[in-house]
Amino acid sequence: MKTLKKKMIRLVVVTSLLTAVIACSPSNDDSASNDASAQQTAAIARTGTWEITYFYDTDQEETGNFSGYSFSFNENGSLVAVNGSTTVTGTWSVTNSSNSSDDDGSDDDDDDFNIFFASPREFEELSDDWDIISVTQTKIELIDVSGGNGGTDYLTFEKQ
Repeated sequence: MKTLKKKMIRLVVVTSLLTAVIACSPSNDDSASNDASAQQTAAIARTGTWEITYFYDTDQEETGNFSGYSFSFNENGSLVAVNGSTTVTGTWSVTNSSNSSDDDGSDDDDDDFNIFFASPREFEELSDDWDIISVTQTKIELIDVSGGNGGTDYLTFEKQ
């Protein structure tokens, strides 16, 4: 009977310790909320058409390079910029960067707003994994700190 009592006490102690360890270990709730945040940002981007109202590339403002273009972030991942009869196509996505390295050295719970254009040169400058500064229903503000030269780029889309 005494041996059974000792075994029961050990079982209770081990169970209590395991419960404490599990309760104190980090959860995956943050990545779930980050995924939801990335999905919300993507949903906002997909609504309507957007224009670039500010683009600062390292040491100069280049917003004028995109004057008159309407940008559509499509559900299939295509990004289309139209200005009259000129159409430029690329790709886009919003991803949770908590599992990858962040080039700006900030907290790794950020989402990345990824843009890729193969050409023309002005649009190639938009190609990057931008960090999101803020997102509203009518404005998306992005930043990128270059790992090579340390320059900082800013990009702002506003709904038309």
